[in-house]
Amino acid sequence: MVSPTESLRERDPARLAYVVSHPIQYQAPLLRRIAQERDIALTVLYGSDFSVRGYKDHGFGVDVSWDVPLLDGYTSEFLPALRDTGTVSATSPISRGLHRRLMNTDGSPAFDALWVHGYASVNALQAMLAAKRLGIPVLLRAEGWLGDRERSAWKLAIKQLFFAALRNSVDAVLPIGARNAEYWQHYLGDAVPQFPMPYAVDNDWFARRAAAAAPHAAALRAELQLEAGRPIILFASKLQTRKHADHLIAAYARFLAEHEANAKPYLVIVGDGEERIRLEAQCTELHLDTVRFAGFRNQTELPAFFHLADVFVLPSQHEPWGLIVNEAMACGCAVIVSSDVGSHVDLVTDGVEGCVYPVGDIVALTQALSRVLANARTMGNSARTRMATWSFEQDVQGLRAALAHTTGKLNP
Repeated sequence: MVSPTESLRERDPARLAYVVSHPIQYQAPLLRRIAQERDIALTVLYGSDFSVRGYKDHGFGVDVSWDVPLLDGYTSEFLPALRDTGTVSATSPISRGLHRRLMNTDGSPAFDALWVHGYASVNALQAMLAAKRLGIPVLLRAEGWLGDRERSAWKLAIKQLFFAALRNSVDAVLPIGARNAEYWQHYLGDAVPQFPMPYAVDNDWFARRAAAAAPHAAALRAELQLEAGRPIILFASKLQTRKHADHLIAAYARFLAEHEANAKPYLVIVGDGEERIRLEAQCTELHLDTVRFAGFRNQTELPAFFHLADVFVLPSQHEPWGLIVNEAMACGCAVIVSSDVGSHVDLVTDGVEGCVYPVGDIVALTQALSRVLANARTMGNSARTRMATWSFEQDVQGLRAALAHTTGKLNP
């Protein structure tokens, strides 16, 4: 027989605080989806509002004001700032009164669980420590993976010591994918349970926007001066060194030299940043007159480019995930990614949704272009199908399982 107290406990929602640096365009749709769960009372605690006010993105090299809602559809608040430089780093933003915000006026915990994004910042660490002092279970989500970059032996030793201490402050981790799960296993072992909460985007939103762009495809082609009937290779990201658009340009030049067909593909580069001048110079040196630099495009504009493209390429180095791969695949676009793009382990089977090639291997990238352009439609359909099982619904399932384990307040 269930007691009245137990019945009331089952009806009470799990009060979940989420501490994160600032409103993020990728996360806002997920937070809206979580807020729809009737037995999860979500409150998002932001350290800064710079992304809402508009800011200069140093990666893109332009002033950015996102054209998608960042705060609608869920409960959020901005914590008082002790330090806020308008950027994200280990020491910015730093909030005041985090411990006080996590407790009620009588000193009891105000939340049943704390979810923290990242661990390598003052704000994240002080939130976790405050939660543990109050007896609030901590859920940790971050992007780390073991292949990120080489480090010296002493830095690795310090990292091991750091995680040995962190282990006592974390009740569960929320892996974003297979590589991230390996990372947590390596540093936290079996002592901290894992509940997969995959890195996903609003697949339906991107698919709808791509379909809505179809009647306007000719106008976009005209804007970019693209002849009808010719394939399109797309790159869309910040023009930074580690994104290696230069590798794609080099492979594209090789591809053109090896294929004498009349309908040669275009290369469209969407984005801006510190590397743009050098990339434009590279195109001039290689005598490439079929490369188009489209500049920075906002979130609502990207699906039209994915719809137009035959293949999307992300040749990055040190890319823990690469959510733009999700976006392209949700729009039904075949993809080519380097082995350093973390999402490929979970999303891209070589030869099915596209191709995976060894990072930095220009010859292999050239061959991947040939393979995918010959099967772009079939691979694009496979990409769209793959995303049906990598969505916000899987995120909610993982979060619910973690909350059920750590709070006992709801069913997974």
